[in-house]
Amino acid sequence: MTEIRNNWTREEIAEIYNSPVLDLMYKASTVHREYHNSSEVQVCTLLSVKTGGCPEDCSYCPQAARYHTDVKVHKLLPTEEVLSKAKEAKESGSTRFCMGAAWREVRDNRDFDRVLDMVKGVNGMGLEVCCTLGMLTEEQAQKLKDAGLYAYNHNLDTSEEHYDEIISTRTYDDRLDTLKNVRNAKISVCSGGIIGMGESDGDRVGMLHTLATLPEHPESVPVNALVPVEGTPLAEQPRVSVWEMVRMIATARIIMPKAMVRLSAGRVRMNMEEQALCFMAGANSIFAGDKLLTTPNPDVVQDEEMFQVLNLKPRKAFKGEASVKFEQIPL
Repeated sequence: MTEIRNNWTREEIAEIYNSPVLDLMYKASTVHREYHNSSEVQVCTLLSVKTGGCPEDCSYCPQAARYHTDVKVHKLLPTEEVLSKAKEAKESGSTRFCMGAAWREVRDNRDFDRVLDMVKGVNGMGLEVCCTLGMLTEEQAQKLKDAGLYAYNHNLDTSEEHYDEIISTRTYDDRLDTLKNVRNAKISVCSGGIIGMGESDGDRVGMLHTLATLPEHPESVPVNALVPVEGTPLAEQPRVSVWEMVRMIATARIIMPKAMVRLSAGRVRMNMEEQALCFMAGANSIFAGDKLLTTPNPDVVQDEEMFQVLNLKPRKAFKGEASVKFEQIPL
């Protein structure tokens, strides 16, 4: 088996990233088959439970209050509506349900209490329940864990060197602190980034280096291609090519062999053949549904057709865990 390492150097990762693309894909595909079933892809659903009005200035995000976009602001959804959406997602084949709120950080208030109720309800359905709510303390992470949270998403977005070009309202260390708090609460870590924001190849390598040298690798590494949104500072960025996505996915697969590498935002601009290349390079998860928070995504029918053509099958929830018990916790 390929060795699990946390002592990668940037130079080693850069050599992998810059290797001939067909050799890179072959190596990544080989590593992928050592740790995963190459015919399985996890289907996840991401729901925006609180949209817009965020005080942050993330240059890519249409939910930032300071940008003039078409995003319709709405407060936290009713718990019953969220659980209904989770039920629909499960019935359509999703095994992970992620709830996102446009908050800078979690606050100990009634809205957070309602999110905890949502987590309890989704966990009771037997889904891997994930949240992305911004920064949180270790105590808040523990509350989420106690409610049944399986995973927490908090992306690094880019390299530490490029970070200030994208965001000024929180620091890189703030993001790393949240990942540490999540890990200390024994919640599965989901952390990756976005390419196509004007960063260099060196920045992409730098972000992967940060993830691969954490004390424990993230269990999930989303690789997003920027979806430019009118009204944001990055609205005119050119489309990321499939080969850039392949290099990121393949490199992530090689240096973090056990991670679920998630082909995330940007799929709507990729055809089936391009997505197939990403699966060959080691991606083994997608987000289903017509939206990823506020940006477009392929519809379920297209994904069903792709799974059929490529002979892919959905990965079961909690695969590889010795025993998992689900209990419906009263709200």
